Formats: sequence, structure tokens, C-alpha cells
Amino acid sequence: MSLTGTPFLYTAVALTIVALILPLVLWSRIRGPRAVRVAGRALMLLFAQATAVTLVFVMVNNQNNLYDNWADLLGTGNHVQQAADLGKNGTGNISLNRLPKVKQAFSPANGPGMRSAGQVEVTQLKGRVSGVNAEVYVWTPPQYKEAAYRHKKFPVVELLPGWPGSAKAWFGSMHVTQQLEPLMKSGRIAPFILVAPRYNLLAGVDTGCANIPGTVNADTWLSVDVPKMVTDNFRAQPAPKGWGVAGYSAGAHCAVKLAVAHPDRYQAAVSMSGYNDPIGERNSLAAQSVALREANNPYLLLRKAATPPPIALYLSGESGDGYQAGVALEQIAKAPTSVHVVFLPRSDGGHTMALWRPQVKTVFRWLTLELGQNHPRITKGSDPLGHSTGGSTHAELASGTASRAGATRKR
Repeated sequence: MSLTGTPFLYTAVALTIVALILPLVLWSRIRGPRAVRVAGRALMLLFAQATAVTLVFVMVNNQNNLYDNWADLLGTGNHVQQAADLGKNGTGNISLNRLPKVKQAFSPANGPGMRSAGQVEVTQLKGRVSGVNAEVYVWTPPQYKEAAYRHKKFPVVELLPGWPGSAKAWFGSMHVTQQLEPLMKSGRIAPFILVAPRYNLLAGVDTGCANIPGTVNADTWLSVDVPKMVTDNFRAQPAPKGWGVAGYSAGAHCAVKLAVAHPDRYQAAVSMSGYNDPIGERNSLAAQSVALREANNPYLLLRKAATPPPIALYLSGESGDGYQAGVALEQIAKAPTSVHVVFLPRSDGGHTMALWRPQVKTVFRWLTLELGQNHPRITKGSDPLGHSTGGSTHAELASGTASRAGATRKR
């Protein structure tokens, strides 16, 4: 029975109801020695508590898409077949243009949000370069199947969740397709292909979006294997023009890191409540050593870049949870790198979907502009969330890391 399926939810509801009724019916009817009666009543109470906790967990998990299946929950899933040393550029000096095309079979995806605003499709991708074997979800915009667009190549945005988190979260909890489809139809937002690859590749740890020889090549999975599969199977624009990546929490850190490290693969990145130093997620593999932290810190990568990368970054967050990290990048960015930072007041919510979900329309308007899509209804001056760098001290910004309080949060 699927962890996120409707049958399991209904089973949890039914068992909870039974657990509430049992004590009412049997409490005074249990016969036998005192020890037997006490044990029977204790078991009923424990059963009631267990079913209640299970029901709450199922509802929270379905609402936030934290764990996609039983393997993710129990920590038994491993999607890494091999993790060769692929060098600094993450390709192992392989000429990607010479690799044969990756032709994939797709099927309708199941789960919350997967059939709203058009069917989301899923495929199992064996990454030829990364050594990762995992699922990838793809949604095509309304115009994709229209005759007038049959020769058009579409821009692409990769969507990354937090940790723990399911690749389905953007379609389920974030309601991305329901929010964007009407705007795409009306021309207010570009018709993007949305791609959500599995982000959690190893049991019990966040990969930190890093390449770690012998352990995982998460960076290559996201920035090489997944984009190649998309361009081989869909009418997608070639990288980097028209390619963006967006994430929240741990996925936000990953999105910015990918764009800064690979401006030849991405033109823009969106970070919601992210961080720069991988220590922002203490369960990140990239936080396990100073060398890994430095190699996967977008602040340091940007500061040390020989030539400023031609990328655009959008970073939003509350004070102590993403905002300072964004301002740090803004302060060191040099043209052609552009950094747009949005301050969110505490009243907007915490480190939850309630904060990130309402930002979807705004960040995709920004992506429409930055990825070079010509949409006359959107102007450079329209920014409903505003921009602020006030209230930040030099000490807070020097490290390029959010505050300790924000660093301990995860989603």
C-alpha cells in the first residue's frame, strides 16, 4: 500500500475510529484476573495513541510531501548505482554532445496535484554520467501540444524540494501547475516545461547537491543527466539560454549553487529561504568537511570566480532565514551577474509551504523576464514583494550564511 495513496489514508482514518470505539465498548467488559484487565485496557489505549499519531503523520506528510514512499520514510532507499570521480566540471571529461540520445518512456504520475492543470508524467532515468537511477517528473505547458507551437522550443525550470522532501512537492503542496497554467494561457507568464527530479538520493542524509566520489554525484544528476534527458525527449531550449532552477530550503541552496557553479547549464536560479554555507542543513553531506563546504558554497564560488558568470539570481527570505544569505550574494555580485533580494516579514509565515506557495507566481514572472521570454504584459518595474537590504550588519553578511537559528531549520 502506497505511503501517500488514498487507500492508506482511509485505512488510517478507519483504524483511528475503531481505536476510539474499542474502549467505549470493551472497557468494562474485559474479564479475567486484574493483571489481564489492566493489560487489555493498556493495549487499547496504546492502540488509540498509535493510530492517532499515524493519522496525523499521514495527513502532514500528504500536505507537505516530505516522504514519497516507504523506502524514503524507513531510510532504506538508495538511488546511487555508482559514484565515479567526475572531476571539477562533473562530467568526467566526457563529451556530452557525443553521448547517444536518451529516449525515455513516460507514464501518468500518481499523487496529489499530478492531474490538476494537465497530467504530470514520470519516467525512471538511469543517469549515464552520474550513476544515479531515480524518477523524474515532467509537466508540459498548455501551448506544448497546440499546432501553432509545434515547432517551438520551450524554456525549462527544474524544481527542487527541501530535505526531507518529495520531487512531487512542487506539484502537490506548492500547487505550481494550478497557479501557473492560467497565467501561461493568458500570456502573463512564459510557457515553461517544469521538471522535478528526485532530490533525495541517499537514505537519511541530504546530498547537499554535491559530487562526492564514492558516495554520490548529485550535482551531475541534476545538472547533466536530467537536462540531457529533457532536451532529448521534449522540445526544450538548449542550455543555458532558457534554463532555470528553483528551490526552497535545502533545494534553494542547491538551485543557487548549481547556477553559480554551472553558468553554461543555467541562466537563472530562484532561492526561497535558502542558505549559502552547506552547514545550513546539518544533515547535508556537503557540510561534513571544510573542503566540501567551501566547494559547495555559492557565496565563495561567486567571490572566487575568475569571470563573473552571466546568471540572474532571485533570493527571498525572512531575517535569519534566507534574507542575509541573499544580501551577501548581492554585495559581491559583479555584472553580468545580477542578484535580486526580497525581504519577507515574519508575519508572512515561517519555514513552511505557507511562506513559499504564495511566491510561485511572482518568481515565475521574474523567470519569464530573466530567461529572455518576451511577454509585453510583464514589465521590469513590477515587483509586488519589493526589495530591501535594510537592517543587515556587516558581521551578519560577511560569511554569506543565514543566522544560526535559521540554519537549524529544514523542510
